[in-house]
Amino acid sequence: MTILVGYTPNPEGTAAVEFGIRQARAFDDTLLVLNAGIGESKDERGVASEEQLAEIVKKLQSASIKYELKQFLRGNDAVEEILALAEASPEVSMIIIGSRKRSAVGKLIMGSSAQRIILGSPVPVVSVKA
Repeated sequence: MTILVGYTPNPEGTAAVEFGIRQARAFDDTLLVLNAGIGESKDERGVASEEQLAEIVKKLQSASIKYELKQFLRGNDAVEEILALAEASPEVSMIIIGSRKRSAVGKLIMGSSAQRIILGSPVPVVSVKA
């Protein structure tokens, strides 16, 4: 089976990858780490730089697990990419995402990516705090 991790370059995203590594080790699963964004600007929030992706690769390699790292910058937001990948890949058994506390007003104005993933996912979703 495959565990899908939605990675963003922040403490919550790193915590999601670390939790995913522990789960992949425990169940001998493959870890699929996905970083995604619309790709309109170089400094797009949530999109990892080459250096940040290299750090994640080091972490994955040192964990001695089967893994794959993907970055999609093809006009869809991260939520759309995570849900599409989970729906198109029957081997995905779980999605892991990082989450942070937000006020009710913040959720109303900005929306909640975590909520969209949880409600739209065809598989269980684990939300991890930093």
